Amino acid sequence: MTGGILLLDKPRGLSSNGALQRVRRLLGRIKAGHIGSLDPLATGMLPICVGEATKVAGDVLEGRKRYRFTVQLGVRTATGDAEGEVSARAAVPPLSESVIAGALAGFIGTHEQVPPMYSALKRQGQPLYKLARAGIEVERAPRPIEIAELTLRGYTRDTLELEALCSKGTYVRVLAEDIARALGTCGHVTALRRLYVEPFACEPMHTLEGLEEAHARGVAPPLLPADWPLRHLPQLRLGRAQAQRLAQGQRIALGAPQLARARLYDEQGRFLGIGQTDAAGTLHPRRLLNLGP
Repeated sequence: MTGGILLLDKPRGLSSNGALQRVRRLLGRIKAGHIGSLDPLATGMLPICVGEATKVAGDVLEGRKRYRFTVQLGVRTATGDAEGEVSARAAVPPLSESVIAGALAGFIGTHEQVPPMYSALKRQGQPLYKLARAGIEVERAPRPIEIAELTLRGYTRDTLELEALCSKGTYVRVLAEDIARALGTCGHVTALRRLYVEPFACEPMHTLEGLEEAHARGVAPPLLPADWPLRHLPQLRLGRAQAQRLAQGQRIALGAPQLARARLYDEQGRFLGIGQTDAAGTLHPRRLLNLGP
């Protein structure tokens, strides 16, 4: 198996790494990695790059994410979600659609967000969540994020159901806490689902149960080709000699105008990887797949 991309529908209660390891067991322990983590509480799209497709993971990681989530108002937890202990309570002011819409409008655009202590970010090699569990809090530098869309799906006296389209690196738990604060109270996430990761908005997801049933019947896993998320890049078709030189890590003088990054193919249409053309028209290999002989 050269590889591909699996769009897993991660179930609630399982970590992203736990889901990845179950997929790897089905695939014979082949090299694989998930793109973007989901908390155990969260469900939804977890792209998994399998085999040689791990070399395009960086491009997929840049994509925006769409989430649907529920916020319980009036109660704050240590983790920002339903798994943490209650750390504060506050009254919930009267809500209306116009009041909520006004608060949400303030979050559209580019902002800075401070990552939560309960996160996998590391400080001197130690994950922050381990420090948090030990009762240690350290300063975290704010990071730029962008909220492209933030809409109200429904609400009750003390809950909000929201949908957000946001940049990579956005912590929905922190966003939920900030929204609650803007409404004059506190809050935490009780449900979170990642609807999609760009550019896979219209692609189906696959459950672990479905994958396991297919595996038992000897059916191959439903993998998207490794070049599927790279269709925004121009493509270059290389001759046999050029492809051989590229596989050896050599540059190729194309004499073409600057194309910046491009996806590369051989005469048979096999995806070779990603290259970059400089101003002189010389193609430099950047991330190449190991396709074997």
